[in-house]
Amino acid sequence: MTTHQEKWDVLKILTWTKGYLAEKGVENPRLEAEWMLCEALSLDRVGLYLNFDKPLTEGELAAYRGMVGRRGRREPLQYILGSQEFMGLEFQVTPAVLIPRHDTELLVTEAVKRGAGSRSILDIGTGSGCVAIALAKALPGAEIFSVDISGEALAVARGNAQRNGAAVQFFQGSLLEPFSGRRFDMIVSNPPYIPAAELATLQQEVRGFEPLGALDGGADGLDFYRRITDGAPDHLNPGGWLLFEVGAGQAPQVLELLGTGGFGTDGFVELDPAGIERVAGGRLTNN
Repeated sequence: MTTHQEKWDVLKILTWTKGYLAEKGVENPRLEAEWMLCEALSLDRVGLYLNFDKPLTEGELAAYRGMVGRRGRREPLQYILGSQEFMGLEFQVTPAVLIPRHDTELLVTEAVKRGAGSRSILDIGTGSGCVAIALAKALPGAEIFSVDISGEALAVARGNAQRNGAAVQFFQGSLLEPFSGRRFDMIVSNPPYIPAAELATLQQEVRGFEPLGALDGGADGLDFYRRITDGAPDHLNPGGWLLFEVGAGQAPQVLELLGTGGFGTDGFVELDPAGIERVAGGRLTNN
C-alpha cells in the first residue's frame, strides 16, 4: 500500500484491502476490511457507506495499515479489534484468552434452562469470562463462581465482568482445586477438547495466536472431561448438574463418562445450529 502523495478514500482503500486479504487466504475479506476501517475511522458500517469518498488522513491511514498488516499475517480479527460479542454482550479479548465462539452460547442456554433454581454455579476454565458473565446476567439469583489456571486470563475476565456489570467471583487454580469443601448446584465447563495430534491442523488464526493450553485436550481430547467428571461429585449438591461443551463427535464418549461417573440422571445431548452435538450433561445421581 503506497502512501506518498497518493489519496486514499474509503472506497479505494476497501477495494485494495479486499484483494490483499483475499491473497493472504482470509475468509470474507471485504467484510473484514470494513470492520477494520470502521475501527480506524470511528464509524459504524452505515457511516462507512455514507462516506465512500472521504479521504483518509495520514494518521487514519497509518492506523488502518497497521491493522491490515496484522490481519494479513492471519492474526484473528477479534484480537485486532480487541473485542467479540457473545450472548448480546461485548467482551474484551486478548491473546491470553480464547476468542468466545457463538457455538458456546448453547452451553449458556442449556445451563439457564436447568439453572432457574440454582443458588450457586461454577464455570471451570473461564477464559474471557464469557460463560460465567452471561450466566450472571441471565440468572441474577445465583452466585456465579469461575476458575482459570491463567492469571492473565483472569485479569481479562475480571475486566469483562466489570464492563458488563456482572457479579462473578473469580479464582485462580487448576479445575476444582480452589474449592475444597465447597459445593455448587451446577458446574459448567467448555474445557480444552482438541486431540493433541490435531492442533497442528487447526486454522492458522487459531494455532498461531490463540492460547494452545486452552485447546489441548490430550491424546484423545477427553482428558479434562475425565478429570472434571471424576472430581465433580465432591463439589455438587444432591441432584446437581454437570454440563459440558463438547467437540464434534465427542458427545457419545462424554455422555458415557457422565453416566459411569455418577451423572446418569437426566442425561442429554443438545445440537448446535449446524446440527453438531455440542453440549452434553447430566445430573448427579442420588445414592
